[in-house]
This record gives sequence, C-alpha cells and structure tokens, in this order.
Amino acid sequence: MIYDPRGVVHAEHREIAPRVGSAAGLRLGVLDNTKWNGWRVLERTAAILGEQTPFASVTRYKKESFSVNAEPELIARIVAENDVALVGIGD
Repeated sequence: MIYDPRGVVHAEHREIAPRVGSAAGLRLGVLDNTKWNGWRVLERTAAILGEQTPFASVTRYKKESFSVNAEPELIARIVAENDVALVGIGD
C-alpha cells in the first residue's frame, strides 16, 4: 500500500484583486503573523515602500499565532481600515 500525503484540497475559486496603479496616498495595513523574523521583514519592506510611495497612513496589526489563520474580525478590520495590505513571513 502506498500512502499519498498530499491529500485533497477543496477551495472556492476567487478572482485576484485588481492591482492599484499607484499606492501614493493609500492607507497601508501591515499584518504581523508572529513568526520569529516576520516583523523584521515586514518593517523593512514597509520602510522601503514608504521611501518610494507616500502612504496616507500605515497601520500595524498582529495575529494571535502564526500557526492559525487570522480571525475573521481582524481581516474585516484590516479591509475596512486600509486600501492595501502587506503580509509575509520570515524565518
């Protein structure tokens, strides 16, 4: 018997959000996923982006744990309070 560890993933198809022409003047949300070096990567990336693009605001958020999805309430808050979001991981 051979075990296939890939399993089956059932996912709903969603269209990719349209890209913005310019981020100038937009509100940037930064989501820290609590990985060990994730915040360093996000802070540096946000700083580089900020040098190139004058954001109207930069708001930081934090997940409870990197091993679980962000709570729906947190995602809704990020969507409501920002125009674009920066997320990522760094180990």
